[in-house]
This record gives sequence, C-alpha cells and structure tokens, in this order.
Amino acid sequence: MIVVTTEAAPAPPGKGIRVARALSALGHDVTLTGFAPAPAEPTVTDAVVGSPAEAVTRWGRLLAVYRGLLARGAEAVALCGGLPPGVPVGGYAELIREARAAGVYVVLDAYGPALRRGLGARPDLVVQDAAGLAGLTGFAEPVRAARDAWQRGARAVAASLGPGGAGMLVLAEEGGWRAAPPPGHGPGARAGAADRALAGLLSGAAAGLPWPERLARAVALAEAPGPDPAAGGYDPAAYGELLPRVEVVPLATS
Repeated sequence: MIVVTTEAAPAPPGKGIRVARALSALGHDVTLTGFAPAPAEPTVTDAVVGSPAEAVTRWGRLLAVYRGLLARGAEAVALCGGLPPGVPVGGYAELIREARAAGVYVVLDAYGPALRRGLGARPDLVVQDAAGLAGLTGFAEPVRAARDAWQRGARAVAASLGPGGAGMLVLAEEGGWRAAPPPGHGPGARAGAADRALAGLLSGAAAGLPWPERLARAVALAEAPGPDPAAGGYDPAAYGELLPRVEVVPLATS
C-alpha cells in the first residue's frame, strides 16, 4: 500500500490525486488521505478526512488516520502540495517524522514554508522542479540547487528540468544521475507530467529499485502520452515503449 496525502485543492484533480491515479495505473494499492476531494474510483481507497475548510478542526483526525495507515503496513508515503490555512506550518514535518519513526519511505513535494520546515525532518526524497529548487535555495543552476537542498536535510533530491525533453536529475547518498527521454522523442504530455514523474519515483522506491531505474520510470511516465494526462492518466503501451529507451547517466556532482 502507498499512502498519498493530498493538498488543499478546491476541486479534483489536484496534485495528490494525479499521483494516486498514476500509481494505481502502475498496479499499486493506493490510499488517499488529507483535506481534498478524492476521485470516485474503485482502484483508489478514499481515506480523506475533510475539506480544506475543515482542516483546522480536523488536523487531529488526519493524524490519527495517517498513523493508522502507517501501522497497517504502508510501503511509502507521498506528501503533496500546499497545506490548508490554519494547519500548522510544520504539519508536513510532523507527518515526515511519523513516517520515519514507522520505517516508512516518505517523499515531500511541497512549497513555501511547509517545504522549508519539512526539509528539517529529513524526508527520504524531496521532489521539485528547477524553479522550485531555485526559489528554495537561491541557486538557479539545478545541480547546485539540488546539492544545497540535500545539505539542508533531504536524504535525496529530485528535480524535473522542464518541458522539451530535459528530463530529471537526482542527488542521493548513493550518488547523482540525470535522465532524459530518448533522442528524437518529441515533447510528451506536459500537463500533469511532474506528478506522473513523482509517481514513477515512488513506485520505484516501493519496488526497491536502484536510482537509475527509478529515474527511468519517472521520465517515461512524464513523457508518455495517453488519455487525460492532466488527471494522471497515461498510455501503458507508450510508457512501456519509452521505459527501456530513457537515457540515464551518472551526474558529476563535485
């Protein structure tokens, strides 16, 4: 089971919902929890505890549900998007600490103060685009920005490098890698691409794959066309064709 804690989206599909749909299409059991509408789909379990307007009074309920999911054997957790007004700015940091105490792999994809506070709780992976990393660290060069974020507490940092086949990089304790679509591959389905990439990274982590294979999954999912990509959908045949052709190379990090 993979748990996705969703952001305060006013209507579906928000970031967490797109990640959950992509993970479900990959064959994972997924549970959504948080303060956002959930998709009425039989492949995704709904544990959403309230609307964004109820977040302040139901934060304790979310913690109880979240702890219960961790105790029931969650493989991994994705914390996605922003926090509703009134929720403690350290809310994601608290959820990260709970996951780490339970021995559950935890990914953070947030922004602003919630991201900064979350870094200090040492998530297993922080996912951002190049602009998000630049805003966090003050460094425009993606490798330098990723290194700075890593040094602030994240055990690994992944950065999507924008549209047009630029791909993704990761810095981790094991090393650094950059992945790109195969030569000649045109821009894929850009809507929702970052969230499908996050799903690929989380799927690879749950499967215990090494970083190069996780990156290949992420880039293939981000680039694969398909029905309703903005909602997390993709064409499994296109994904399967792209996956072995994604180029992954070691990254010079010194």
